[in-house]
Amino acid sequence: MESLDDNIEHSTPVWAVFGDLMSGLLGAFVLILVGVLGVQLELASSLEAEVQKRQQEEQRRVTLEKALAGPLASGRVTLDNGRIGISGSVLFALNSDELQPEGRQLLKSLAAPLAAYLATRDEILMVSGFTDDRPVRDSNRKFADNWELSAQRALTVTRAMIEEGLPAAAIFAAAFGPEQPVASNADAEGRARNRRVEMAPVPRSGKAADQAR
Repeated sequence: MESLDDNIEHSTPVWAVFGDLMSGLLGAFVLILVGVLGVQLELASSLEAEVQKRQQEEQRRVTLEKALAGPLASGRVTLDNGRIGISGSVLFALNSDELQPEGRQLLKSLAAPLAAYLATRDEILMVSGFTDDRPVRDSNRKFADNWELSAQRALTVTRAMIEEGLPAAAIFAAAFGPEQPVASNADAEGRARNRRVEMAPVPRSGKAADQAR
């Protein structure tokens, strides 16, 4: 028959193993807790950054709307997600890059408020030319294709804005030709909407091109 001392001696390793197991579980729990807290902090930081970004975008939109209150009220321009849209028919005759008198007056009304807006921000104005998908008329040999037509129209608007007082260092031109239509080219109304010029403030950096539509 085993003595009491023998029983105690035999039971001791069991408690040692149990203690080691509990220590391991506690360590694992602490690691999991630290990991969860880290993920929560990262999510909170990301959420805060996203909220700040949205607030800045909203503030930017409101500021731009205030700057362009007059032209927007006239209904001759639109403002959508920071892009100022002008119908091509207001600025140019079909297949032409020569400004019409109405277009010149409209650009004159935009130059001063846009110059004031850009003066307070680290941004530059991108002028983008767009066309429909119909080939340039054979009778018009001035332009090789819609890409060239959209480029020349964007340059014409850019030069006009500079002539009206916008600093040359605060504006540049871009051409999109028939790409990125806003309506179907299957009917005349849609094609008219696609023949347009847009102006959009973008960050003054090497990433400006990434902001294009």
